[in-house]
Amino acid sequence: MLNFQYMNDEYRERYANSRELPKDGDLYVFIDPEWTHPDYPLGLAFFSPEQNCAAILGMRYFGEFKKGTLTLAWGVGARNGYAACHGGVKRYKMKDGSDRKFVMAVFGLSGSGKSTLTHAKHKDKYDVTVLHDDAVVINVKEKYAIALEPAYFDKMQDYPMGCEDNKYLLTLQNCGVVKDENDKYFVVSEDIRNGNGRAVKSRFWSPNRIDRIDEPLNAIFWLMKDPTIPPVLKITGHSLASVMGATLATRRTSAERLAPGVDPDALVIESYANPFRTYPLAMDYIRFRSLFEDGVDCYILNTGSFLEKKVEKNTTLKILEDIVEGKAKFVPFGGIPGMEVMNIPGFDVDFKNWTFKQQFINRMNDRMQFVKSRQTELGGMDALPPDALNAIQSVIDHLKK
Repeated sequence: MLNFQYMNDEYRERYANSRELPKDGDLYVFIDPEWTHPDYPLGLAFFSPEQNCAAILGMRYFGEFKKGTLTLAWGVGARNGYAACHGGVKRYKMKDGSDRKFVMAVFGLSGSGKSTLTHAKHKDKYDVTVLHDDAVVINVKEKYAIALEPAYFDKMQDYPMGCEDNKYLLTLQNCGVVKDENDKYFVVSEDIRNGNGRAVKSRFWSPNRIDRIDEPLNAIFWLMKDPTIPPVLKITGHSLASVMGATLATRRTSAERLAPGVDPDALVIESYANPFRTYPLAMDYIRFRSLFEDGVDCYILNTGSFLEKKVEKNTTLKILEDIVEGKAKFVPFGGIPGMEVMNIPGFDVDFKNWTFKQQFINRMNDRMQFVKSRQTELGGMDALPPDALNAIQSVIDHLKK
């Protein structure tokens, strides 16, 4: 329970003064890690979203308990006018005397860089305030954002033994512990012992943490690992911006428990980087499209490799800084309506190169096939409005002229 907020006087007062959601009651999660069944060797998660209830059976990893609870919470938000955000939200305040602020949201799976980008301090160029790096809801009408949990459930692969950040660890999973000659205990991190080392980290790790950002959202960043996408694209078409989030392309990470035979290196589509949805996908699509229609900007950041060249963290951070400061210059991306690119040295885009052009078309075709498949899978529960498919088709049609 250390990952969630206990009921102290401050939060008791907040709850008493909060807006009632008359159609939604409390969340109930039943957990039995000892449960076994031959038909479900990896365990079973069962959700009854209308009743805000869930059962998580035969699973021992804290990530399942955390995301199971958040699945219900995101569902409550979706039913009450919020966009679910499996990602981070932060606020920049300029230090140039203008008092200008910039609020951004990054959406990505574990390992996409969303935590790194959310907590980046940019060498203190700005006053940065963090809402959360993983679980948020955004009010579609007023564009304020609320964090759903106070602590962090962080990967330990980037925090070496003796790191100052490790002073804020509350619990550890998938990590070893050693004792030195002075009988002091140290965590064996950096995934030396085994993969996906994790820790619940105190909210005090970020001295600039808050639970709500009232300034309206300025920009949404879809974090992808699609080798046909340059380090950054700006998507100006509202339907195209939302459907690119619905067809967010990335790669699996060590944080995911995959069934036997699943290729961990395959490029996969995970809508809005959120596999924890118990409501129709169209709800997310329409919510995000509304945000873009109301003036929120949309960008795609490739945090993997463009073609065969790795996009380094510092390159991505420089892109963010240029956008935040209003210095970013975008030009047409192959003449595609609704897409623009920032020219970055070493990452040249050449649609005259037939191989690259065909690879890009193939990836857009993958997206189109995914959207088409939603019309029939799960009985059509995740079917998207016609403008979603039309937006992708228009990109392909333009490139085939």
